[in-house]
Amino acid sequence: MQSIENKVVLITGGSKGIGFGIAESLLKENMKVAITSRSQKAADQAKDKLSKIGKGEIMAFEADVRDLAAQQKVIDQIITGWGHLDVVIANAGVGNFGSIEDLTPEQWNETIEVNLTGVFNTLKATIPSIKSSKGFIITIASLAGTNFFAGGSAYNASKFGLVGFTQAVMLDLRQHGVRVSTIMPGSVTSHFNHHEPSPDDAWKIQPEDLGQMIADLIKINPRTLPSKIEVRPSMPPKK
Repeated sequence: MQSIENKVVLITGGSKGIGFGIAESLLKENMKVAITSRSQKAADQAKDKLSKIGKGEIMAFEADVRDLAAQQKVIDQIITGWGHLDVVIANAGVGNFGSIEDLTPEQWNETIEVNLTGVFNTLKATIPSIKSSKGFIITIASLAGTNFFAGGSAYNASKFGLVGFTQAVMLDLRQHGVRVSTIMPGSVTSHFNHHEPSPDDAWKIQPEDLGQMIADLIKINPRTLPSKIEVRPSMPPKK
């Protein structure tokens, strides 16, 4: 496995939940971590918590993934501060659930714009830097990207699209020495969809579990690419 110490990573939606857990794990590997959030206050609060780890370096920015110019501005600041970009983790996402009869156009548009178009914007802004470093792009999809369910029309559409988008991008970029992978978690303990984590979530995948897996994924010899990874809780409650 190759060393990832001092490599530079951007994590969108890194102020809480899965993104925060990934940031925490990669800082412990002495990486330089930049996180984004829709709110500068949330980004700064996360930065303060992450800084206490005492390893790696951390930057925090306000940037909505729906805004391509905002994504480009973040990349420019990372390059100015650290000189290069090695890893991009497109993690920002939202969940709007409900029957097609009840789902509003606003909920549909937000889900698609954040979960799918937002990833396009992030990758579009970062590809020149990632090609230069022959780096790694990882998108955080979901098992909902292959398993549809009632009330999931918007979310399923966004995640089915994200899985297909990421695999096509993988084929576009691998001849440039860029590795692209999508991770498809099942139930994860997080603040997703306004959930408040509790001890009842102990059976679920923990954000730090995904963080450790991503650290190991980045370390794999560049000749090998796990391009699509499904992750599940090993022992969910019996129904």
